[in-house]
Amino acid sequence: MISLEDCLQLCGLSEDEVLAIAQHEHIPEIVAAELGNYLISTPEGELCVKGMIRDDIALAAAAGDSARALALKLVLRRFIAQHPRCEARHLAQIRYPERRVAAEGLR
Repeated sequence: MISLEDCLQLCGLSEDEVLAIAQHEHIPEIVAAELGNYLISTPEGELCVKGMIRDDIALAAAAGDSARALALKLVLRRFIAQHPRCEARHLAQIRYPERRVAAEGLR
């Protein structure tokens, strides 16, 4: 029989990341491990998991649970460190405005 610990080792996510997915989607942890495994294998899945964790942070902050919000911020930080492609894709999507100050100074 496969346990939750076995699924965690196979899914490529930490237990805290799986628990954040479970909380966000209102599903059991073992199902969240499978969902997380699927999501991090798709091109936009890592961004989806990142979004789920960010949503959980916002909910904890809105509920006044600063300890939970801080714990989830650490989970998010570790997730981004373990899955740098999600941050690189996110940064690639950001459009920065042109710096007109430098261009005006050249005239």
